[in-house]
Amino acid sequence: MGTRIVVVGAGVVGLTVAVRLAEAGHRVDVVARDLPLETTSVVAAALWYPYEARPHDRVAGWGARGYAALADLAGEPASGVRLVAGTEVLPAGTPDPWWAGGVPDLARTPPPLGWDEAWSFTAPLVDMPVHLVWLREQLEAHGGTVTRMSLAELPRPDGGLVVNCSGMGARLLAHETDVHPACGQVLLLEGVDVDRWWLDGTAHDTPTYVVPRTDRVVVGGTFEEGDWSRTPDPATAESILRRAARLVPAVADGRVVAQRVGLRPVRSEVRLERVGDVVHCYGHGGAGVTLAQGCADEVLELASR
Repeated sequence: MGTRIVVVGAGVVGLTVAVRLAEAGHRVDVVARDLPLETTSVVAAALWYPYEARPHDRVAGWGARGYAALADLAGEPASGVRLVAGTEVLPAGTPDPWWAGGVPDLARTPPPLGWDEAWSFTAPLVDMPVHLVWLREQLEAHGGTVTRMSLAELPRPDGGLVVNCSGMGARLLAHETDVHPACGQVLLLEGVDVDRWWLDGTAHDTPTYVVPRTDRVVVGGTFEEGDWSRTPDPATAESILRRAARLVPAVADGRVVAQRVGLRPVRSEVRLERVGDVVHCYGHGGAGVTLAQGCADEVLELASR
């Protein structure tokens, strides 16, 4: 009989961790204020890319393990994961990325007209509404549960273990002043014929991306640190569309069918450590999908000590 484990948080990190623990034979219950389809994770464009997460050495390892795990899931259609090729345009003189070791086919490529440099690679791309439902089903198939619960503090382990994957909630639950929001606004478009993803890496504080899902295209975005607003801004939406259309002209022909805003949980470093009967796993910034699988492996190791 495995350990009784309570996972706090039902976003992609919390659910991925919960599934990994349940698969290993632990009795896992997830509790969260927001259910999976209400979390910041559902807003994410969800392209594998270690964006705004540190420290680089640990993130590179988690990211590489995450890439491999998501690539395996791409063979499972119900998971919502696909492997899709794409291109990132870059400023002149950009060195190879520090995370290149996790990507098997990163290669320099001739840039599109109007851009200085570019590289291309195949990356896992995750349809988050589909993937979150699938993760919950995997957890429940292993006897786990997901329960809505507003917490004023972390649960008491009571002989078991608590895993804190609360994201922004760590400010309250872990008395964590280092976690702060980075607001990200995205648009969902229909009528856009795009079969690969595109990123603009020339302005780090204003990310621009065009990421195709199976039925829509996700266009973004913003990275507004300290902004707590979850309300889409019309002027920001216009700016996003202009930037995205410069990167992928076909965007101009699309129809906006929804707008979303999420608050990325940014921290100076991802916190992944065990303190007594609590494992903390939060502060993944803009890389929750990218790091969830690798971090889940490490949480399992810590839970087994």
